[in-house]
Amino acid sequence: MNDKFLKVEDVMQILGISKSAAYKIMRQMNGELTKKGYAVIRGKISRKYFEERFYGMTEEV
Repeated sequence: MNDKFLKVEDVMQILGISKSAAYKIMRQMNGELTKKGYAVIRGKISRKYFEERFYGMTEEV
C-alpha cells in the first residue's frame, strides 16, 4: 500500500467489500474533497481523508 493514497484494492481489503462498492465510496469521498477545493486523482483516495471519515482518526500529537 502507498503511504499517501489508497487504491480500490486497498479499500476493498480494509473494508471487506466488493470492487464496485469500493469505487462508489471512493467517488463519494473524492466528490467531497472536490467540493472543498482539493485536487483529486481518479481511482485513488487520500489515506488521511479515508481514515478521518471512516475511523475519526486525526494525526496524533
